[in-house]
Amino acid sequence: MKKGVTLAERRAALLQAGAEVSRKVSSILDPEQLLNETVDVICDEFNFYYSGVFLLDEAGEWAVLRAGRGEAGAAMLAEGHRLKVDGPSMIGAATGRGKAIIALDVGEEPVHFKNPHLPNTRSEMALPLVVGGKVIGALTVQSIEEAAFNGDDITALQAMADQLAIAIDNSRLYAEVYDLLDQLARRTKLLQAAAQVGRDVTSILDLESLLNNAVDIICEAYDFYYAGVFLVDETGKWAVLHAGRGKAGAAMLAAGHKLKVGGHSMIGTAVEQHKARIALDVGEEPVHFKNPHLPDTRSEMALPLIVRDDVIGAVTVQSIEEAAFSDYDITSLQAMADQLAVAINNARLLKELEAAHAELVRTKTFEAIASATIEAIHWIGNKALPISASVNLLQNDLERLSEADADLVESMREDLAMINDSARLIVSVQEHLIGPAREEKPRPTMVDDVLKDTVVAMDIPVEVISYTVAPDLPLAVADTTQLSRAFGYVLQNALEAIEGADEQRITVEIAPSEDNRFVAVRIGDSGPSIPERELDKIWAAFYTTKGARHAGMGLSACLQILKQIEGQISVSNIPGGGTMIEMLIPAFDGIIPAASLPRGKFILLVDDDDSWSRFAAVTLRAAGNTVTRSATGQVDPVTFDLILMDDVLEQADGQAVLKRLSRAGASSKTIVVASDMRVERVMELMQLGVRDVLLKPYTPAALAKIVA
Repeated sequence: MKKGVTLAERRAALLQAGAEVSRKVSSILDPEQLLNETVDVICDEFNFYYSGVFLLDEAGEWAVLRAGRGEAGAAMLAEGHRLKVDGPSMIGAATGRGKAIIALDVGEEPVHFKNPHLPNTRSEMALPLVVGGKVIGALTVQSIEEAAFNGDDITALQAMADQLAIAIDNSRLYAEVYDLLDQLARRTKLLQAAAQVGRDVTSILDLESLLNNAVDIICEAYDFYYAGVFLVDETGKWAVLHAGRGKAGAAMLAAGHKLKVGGHSMIGTAVEQHKARIALDVGEEPVHFKNPHLPDTRSEMALPLIVRDDVIGAVTVQSIEEAAFSDYDITSLQAMADQLAVAINNARLLKELEAAHAELVRTKTFEAIASATIEAIHWIGNKALPISASVNLLQNDLERLSEADADLVESMREDLAMINDSARLIVSVQEHLIGPAREEKPRPTMVDDVLKDTVVAMDIPVEVISYTVAPDLPLAVADTTQLSRAFGYVLQNALEAIEGADEQRITVEIAPSEDNRFVAVRIGDSGPSIPERELDKIWAAFYTTKGARHAGMGLSACLQILKQIEGQISVSNIPGGGTMIEMLIPAFDGIIPAASLPRGKFILLVDDDDSWSRFAAVTLRAAGNTVTRSATGQVDPVTFDLILMDDVLEQADGQAVLKRLSRAGASSKTIVVASDMRVERVMELMQLGVRDVLLKPYTPAALAKIVA
């Protein structure tokens, strides 16, 4: 206390200074401004050496300096100066005990913090800042005079501190209200932007245009640095970029940018977890994908695109500012993402609908064309059939014209050959078109037997073709006549491919498919490969690369046959040269019916040693019959009750065998079985006097019907 100043005068001065401090700080609502001006006003009004304001941290463990007078205060703020609550310091004691502490001589005070930034302090008072009974911090006032304070000063200065505490609390509440208003304004802006995005994108029905416009609309509406849209691929394993903003997006699209679902990226995590992800600082985010095309990204949000319960993709929005997003933003931005997801799904559905409509129109058009074409070809084919017969008669007549002009006869022969070739081509086109369209009669089938019959009937040299057949091959389900046609078309295609090649080789592989749903037949050739751009064209009717002498109908008909039995067919090039055609024939998954076979019969089986003859012999013998197999039919037929003969024989001429049986009087007990039951062939066989011509049986029950 200065000399000549009474205690009453000192109290009055302190109260007046306290009132002045309260008046000045109570009008300041900005927290930072309030604290900085408070320490200056206190020092100015009370003539103190130093003043500082400490506020408790969220845990209530430390009193952190928030404002300090002069250079000393600036230095301590820069250091992050703080004191332990209830620790060995005046501030610690005041905050811990909730009451003012006075140090009349700081050198003698046990709880005084020796502060190197305030070497001239001789006395100090620490005043708790209390609001509603809760300590929020403390105020330190320091003097260069010893015993500058006494107990009576506490009342005046604590009143000022209480006013300051209220002012600090008011500024805090103001800041919180301001933040809430700011958040509300931001949320309103985000919702307005979401509405704008929703309004703009829902009017775009083309998927590609939708996605490209969406990233631009999002960036412009929200003022984002970058936006990109990823869609999950068919495997569900990858999120593939389909649209990206600006040059960065274009570069990533060109590179086929994709991110693994569930991988180390914001997009991959958002898709897998079905929820938004925020990276406030991408440098610290463990699942953020460091993208060289977007070096300025500082914060990112990944929002899943959800339709019903399915995640179809995700949208990424990125900012050049750190902590640009908050948890509150998720609701607003997810609303935008939901609108975009619905728009994408609608565009997809429209695209699928348009494709389905186009396919329907195409199908109806093809049906109409096919119907008209088949009728025309059928009529032309019927007219062409007698031409070949007439040509043969004319050629025979020419042979008898021995006295005619030799050059003229040769010219006429050439003309007749051209006419005959043209007639055969017409008949071939008729068969290719009409044959596959005939009604199917699917049944259990030995695929390897049908294929082998087709090869032998086509007279393909044994040195050209090789087989690999899996053991215990399951039965398939097919119309064997149509299946024989399909095999014939593919084999003919292979023969034409290897014609003139240095190495002429056809390979056949028959095995169950990996899922056991099909019997896979793979026919490869050593001819030239098919250009990649032509692979999809070979299934088109009349498409050929072999010139005008070829109808270009075989593979088209083959595709139709496989589709009718719900099978599949595909083509691929063999590495090193050649082509492979794979046919998948549905495997038989039904129950083989029980068979009631006759007993005690003597049966002659005229067939090669193949899978069907082994099946027939084993089945008939197991029922108690005596079976003799002959590959050539060079057996006396008299002693046999029944003769079963395969229509296709590799080691004998079938017609010669049948004629020999006829001369022996055994035609009436001879049944010819065939995998390919074409009408013209049946008529030809019946003219040789056989008892019947039937489809080759591939189950014991079917065999029983024939031999009963």
